[in-house]
Amino acid sequence: MASESSDLARRRLIVIAVCWALVLLDGIDTFIYGAVLPEMIGGGHLGLTDATAGNIGSYTTFGMLVGTILSGTVTRWVGRRPAVFASVGLFTVATLGCGVSTGAGMFGFFRLLCGFGLGALLPIAIAYGMEFSTGRRKALATGIIMTAHQTGGAIAPLIALGLIDSAGWRSVFIASAVPAVVLLPIAIRLLPESPAILAARGRHEESEAAAAGYGLDPIARPPERPDRWESMKALFRDRQWSTTLLFWLTSFAGLMLVYGVGQWLPKIMGDLGYETGDSLLFSTVLNLGGIVGMLVAGRLADAVGPRRIVVLWFTLTAAFVYMLGTHLPVAVLYVVVFFAGLLLFSGQTMVYATVGTHHASSDRDTALGWVAGMGRFGAVFGPWLGGALLAAGHADYGFAAFAATGLFGAVMMALATLTIWLRRSAV
Repeated sequence: MASESSDLARRRLIVIAVCWALVLLDGIDTFIYGAVLPEMIGGGHLGLTDATAGNIGSYTTFGMLVGTILSGTVTRWVGRRPAVFASVGLFTVATLGCGVSTGAGMFGFFRLLCGFGLGALLPIAIAYGMEFSTGRRKALATGIIMTAHQTGGAIAPLIALGLIDSAGWRSVFIASAVPAVVLLPIAIRLLPESPAILAARGRHEESEAAAAGYGLDPIARPPERPDRWESMKALFRDRQWSTTLLFWLTSFAGLMLVYGVGQWLPKIMGDLGYETGDSLLFSTVLNLGGIVGMLVAGRLADAVGPRRIVVLWFTLTAAFVYMLGTHLPVAVLYVVVFFAGLLLFSGQTMVYATVGTHHASSDRDTALGWVAGMGRFGAVFGPWLGGALLAAGHADYGFAAFAATGLFGAVMMALATLTIWLRRSAV
């Protein structure tokens, strides 16, 4: 019996490991653009300027917005496996396209396509991690999977440092796409379909067999549903709409921080007078902090609830992000950057954990897709705002604006918590 339990745990771990590896690819392809921006703008490659680079960053995050919103509904229709593989294939091909682009328009088009795939993958991978974890470990599983995103963010500047001088900026995009060629066939072999999605699609025997094969509780057979949009309706019925909207606003703030600070940190630091090597390594340190933050926040969230962690983390993020623009000594600044990364990335991840634990498993993909998708409006606005401030010569205002965003996110989650409490009290 102990051997059987160990084997089932190993199978669940393999699923989470595969999701981790795929999200690693997502993280590299997300952050590689910010890593090459100083070289592309400084060298005049493809005619990029601060303003056009900000616009292209917004194209990427707009693509993420569309991909994220569609991912939950499409997953419900076709299954998680096909959706995962399609998203990884799309952003891999698009990243290769960036490396062979001959103009800013072509480059921006491929970054837009890349965004579709990048945005679709994350909520599906998080839903996988939550479903294939047992006990009170769902927030931790979310945090573990998201460490892959920050690991990718830490690796991206190192790829840029290693290749730009010797092989040029194009090689950075090409090298970033190569690992998917190895990992995608492995994922196709090892990743199972979701028992919850199988049940939601009426394939109950397959769902029960899949759940038993991984030591998961069987999914209760849902009543016959009138249409395919039932999981979308679950976000708004029974006075749920106010909580849903506040979750979306919190996600807007979180992703504005993640993509605004993540994309523009090297360039802003360069404009504030720091050396190029330091400005790139700041991104690596930011993402290393994010890796630690995912594990710390995940454990704390499973103990005290993810909503409390979101409020605290966003408040502290505001303080540390503001400090980034205060012209500190380089050694001190590295410490501040580390803690800013620890807080801002895991704060947004705990928004996903909050939404994932708030909704039933059959509705989780849709809920996560929409909260991430609505948050992508912040991911569009953040890079645009950074580019606009840099183009206007106000690099020092950027971190103050992002700090205010952190406070806004804390308030929105606090209000969401209040609506949940009021609704439960009224029952």
